[in-house]
Amino acid sequence: MALTMQGPIGVFDSGIGGLTVVREIFNQLPNETVTFFGDTARLPYGPKSSETVIQFSRQNAQLLLSRGVRSIVVACNTASAVALPTLERECPVPVVGVIVPGAEAALRETRTGRIGVVGTRGTIASRAYDNYLAAQRADIFVRGVPCPLLVPLAEEGWTDHPVTERVVGEYIAPLLAEKIDTLILGCTHYPVLKKTIQKVVGPDVVLIDNAVETAALLCENLAPADPTETAGPIHRFMVSDVPHRFQEEAELFLGRPIGSIEQITLEELEAILGGP
Repeated sequence: MALTMQGPIGVFDSGIGGLTVVREIFNQLPNETVTFFGDTARLPYGPKSSETVIQFSRQNAQLLLSRGVRSIVVACNTASAVALPTLERECPVPVVGVIVPGAEAALRETRTGRIGVVGTRGTIASRAYDNYLAAQRADIFVRGVPCPLLVPLAEEGWTDHPVTERVVGEYIAPLLAEKIDTLILGCTHYPVLKKTIQKVVGPDVVLIDNAVETAALLCENLAPADPTETAGPIHRFMVSDVPHRFQEEAELFLGRPIGSIEQITLEELEAILGGP
């Protein structure tokens, strides 16, 4: 069902990796306004309990709803794996995660049914991709490999660096030994490193970029922006902390200047639902 409500697309992540999803929304839906929130004061979500991730995600979603969004994208693999059912049940607007769009794309692209997944330790440990893919096709082979060093390499801007290529090679080797033909980038940081990852896996392995697939799903279901609007979209960026080099890192992920950033305090977030 196409969404017809007015308002921006809301996107939240535990950090700044979700800006790769925002970048794809800009590319595929250039007339849409985006409101982004990065929970940079409480990252990473991966090591936290399911209860904590759900509570943080509920607070993030309510923050976006208070800004008038008409849909919410959970641009965090951990939150998508753990909190999506709760958000879908509680939110008055449609909620989209990043796991299902990526998994569905992998099912379309695989020729042999052998799929690899790279992500954070939390995402891989959740087996969210494995479980979803297995539920769709009993003959699918899935193997996940945690790649914890790729996030700091992406944030450092080492997108095309010999060290990055070497690290990727170490992580990917077990998947190539399994003769995968499709690789899901199960972390929103990883699209920044896509060129290096593709170089390592070779041309015969299809990379699945969840940011691209999630934006494509929005394209299919989102009613077009009002054509009578003459002013261009004015995007909003919010974070719960402004870490060192945030502006530089955010612009690397977004691919353009980010403009002004609003800080949302933890007290404000916790007050949304009456405490942590």
